[in-house]
Amino acid sequence: MAILAAVRGRRRERSVMRPPGGLGPTPISYTVLTLLALFAILPVLVLVFNSFKSSLEIGSNPLGLPSSADFSNFAEAWRRGNMARGFANTVFLVVGTVVGTWLCAGTAAYSLARLNLPGKRKVETYLFILISLPVQMFIVPLFFLWVQLDLINTLPGLVIIYVALNTPFSVLLLRTFLVGIPKELDEAARLDGANEWRIATRIILPLSWPGFMTVGLVSGLGAYSELLFAVTFLVDPAQMPVATSFLQFSQGHTQLYNLVNAAGVIIVVPLIILFLLMQRRFIAGLAASGSKG
Repeated sequence: MAILAAVRGRRRERSVMRPPGGLGPTPISYTVLTLLALFAILPVLVLVFNSFKSSLEIGSNPLGLPSSADFSNFAEAWRRGNMARGFANTVFLVVGTVVGTWLCAGTAAYSLARLNLPGKRKVETYLFILISLPVQMFIVPLFFLWVQLDLINTLPGLVIIYVALNTPFSVLLLRTFLVGIPKELDEAARLDGANEWRIATRIILPLSWPGFMTVGLVSGLGAYSELLFAVTFLVDPAQMPVATSFLQFSQGHTQLYNLVNAAGVIIVVPLIILFLLMQRRFIAGLAASGSKG
């Protein structure tokens, strides 16, 4: 515990002594930041405004404030989109994806970062190639394989796909984070008689939890909003996640934009709350993993 406290203290000292960077508080930096903030906020504001309008009002006034606050759009979107069932399925997908990615990416990253294994560079190159490939090219072979394995139209089958899609990037992110932890900690623990499992669970994991939090947020958000694999590998409407609710808001060739916007607000609100609660840990994990080789 004394060793862990010393490492944490050294990290705090380095963060305090870090020299200032960036443009500084100049008119140019304020202008750039204001433009970026408007670019990010305006689409969300338009989404919220349109969620209170009727379809006719959206057609005549798509960007302005609503003439009246019509909350019936949210109730209708919740009922027609079967969003209660969709949120329950999404929670299963997100939790399964995060836990699976932690297990697969954590063990692989630990092996690459802390163990002297042959061919580590080739594995890292292979992972870099994997994350550069478009995921759409895996759909057809995966679909026939999932039919043979009887995993089609099952939530666990979709969780396995999400874990496989998120693991390569997560391994590289965690590996970069774990490399920054001093190797002297491993050597001292081995001299005290600790085996590899105790070193990983008692020393390395407590120090690398910001990296795992970042991986969990990235993989969880990806599973929350994923649509392509969900509509391809799920057939039963009762198994669909909440992201597929938008498919229910159409009548023939007409799209019910008032319900689409209301459903969008319902889906986005949990993400905004989660990010506001976890933003410091999320940014700290990304900064720590990106600043170490």
